[in-house]
Amino acid sequence: MIDQSEGYLLGYDVGSSSIKASLVSIADGKVLGSATSPSQEMPMLAVQEGWAEQDPELWWEHIVKATQQLKAAHPKALAQTQAIGISYQMHGLVLVDKAQQVLRPSIIWCDSRAVSIGRKAFDALGKDYSLGHLLNSPGNFTASKLRWVKENEPDLYQRIHKVMLPGDFIAMKLSGEICTTVSGLSEGIMWDFREQSLAVQLLDHYGISQDYIPEVVPTFAEQGRVSSQIADELGLPVGTPIAYRAGDQPNNALSLNVLQPGEVATTAGTSGVIYGVSDQLDYDPQSRVNTFAHVNYSKEQPRYGILACVNGTGIQNSWLKNNIMGAHADYEKMNQLAADVPIGSAGLSVLPFGNGAERTLANAEVDAHIHGLQFNTHSQAHVLRAAQEGIVFALKYSFDIMQAMGMQINKVKAGKANMFLSPIFREAFANVTGAALELYNTDGAVGAARGAGVGAGIYSGFEEAFSALELVGEVQPEADKQLAYGEAYTQWLHLLQQHLG
Repeated sequence: MIDQSEGYLLGYDVGSSSIKASLVSIADGKVLGSATSPSQEMPMLAVQEGWAEQDPELWWEHIVKATQQLKAAHPKALAQTQAIGISYQMHGLVLVDKAQQVLRPSIIWCDSRAVSIGRKAFDALGKDYSLGHLLNSPGNFTASKLRWVKENEPDLYQRIHKVMLPGDFIAMKLSGEICTTVSGLSEGIMWDFREQSLAVQLLDHYGISQDYIPEVVPTFAEQGRVSSQIADELGLPVGTPIAYRAGDQPNNALSLNVLQPGEVATTAGTSGVIYGVSDQLDYDPQSRVNTFAHVNYSKEQPRYGILACVNGTGIQNSWLKNNIMGAHADYEKMNQLAADVPIGSAGLSVLPFGNGAERTLANAEVDAHIHGLQFNTHSQAHVLRAAQEGIVFALKYSFDIMQAMGMQINKVKAGKANMFLSPIFREAFANVTGAALELYNTDGAVGAARGAGVGAGIYSGFEEAFSALELVGEVQPEADKQLAYGEAYTQWLHLLQQHLG
């Protein structure tokens, strides 16, 4: 055990909208300070319809800026950082050469270009292998994106030294060392759960060399140390260990201390997600929800994260703010307007699927729709409420798939952040799903910091690491509201089924 009388943990949350950094006191587990960069959402590159890319160096630029904000506010504390944790946007493909230079923009999580590649691989490899060994269809995940590069950018492909996920890239920038985790490989559909090894059969099918895959290290362990050059630039101690990394949704669950079978987390930021933990090697036969290795997965005590995702969440809210609200609008004002409209938005329905192929819809691209608009009835406020209800309804659709797999969901935990700051969104979530909603004072960067405390051996375990996690609110389903929301959901579901054919 490390002396906890002084010192701090630094957590990074690398999203597709922004980078957040948080300093957490080791002694009491409280957040000393946080910083976010940039102030506006980071851009995505969309060269063609269905594509979504970002420059990994842009993430690093804002890692530096967020850390410099912490340095300006808390220089002594930052200089006492004892471990670093990293949370990152899942499924992204980052390629570097031998000089650790980025070869192309990252193909990120909501990019749809590899859907057909994954579908063909599923047909060729067979359902028994794909679902029995990978727990998923190869789908539109990282391995399939790499195959797309091999097919379409062969000269660039030959220059690849290592293939990484976004969090692996940030750890490399901090330390100069390249490694990955089982949890990370599983989210890229590059881990064979039956064989407890790389998914060799899939990689061979795609013609991808195993040499491209970095060394595998534990999720909670030393994974490299901050180099002297980076330490000087950021104001960190030389040699600070990077002791934890995980994708944003497993990390969100960790942030809420969701680690054991039957526990469920949710988030509604860039994407909307329901994430449940299981100890059963299970999968959805249609691969509409996906099973990955959770942060505390081990061969001896397997913990699987079952993830249902709605792509068009944060981007829909941002689109409404920028295109419907006008100048000087903010999300708080949008929430206030939405609250003035009754449940069901006077018959207005929104399908929030305008951000690429949706996994819960079997990789269909339905697009976003506003249905039932009446000029004499509906106002700006109706659109805002229907949009929030539409995201909750899409999560409910996912919720039902997970329950059909055998998960019993009576309580769901969330951080009081992003769309869960909206009273309407919270109320709708509890009453549409029928599950009690618990809200906590945490976020991805704070969770990553606490995870680093576990990985570095600073904390004795998860109980100590999350002793400062505080319940700050709870929403229980109410019978009359459940009835009203149920009617609105039935209308929404009928509309969705029409679009799915």
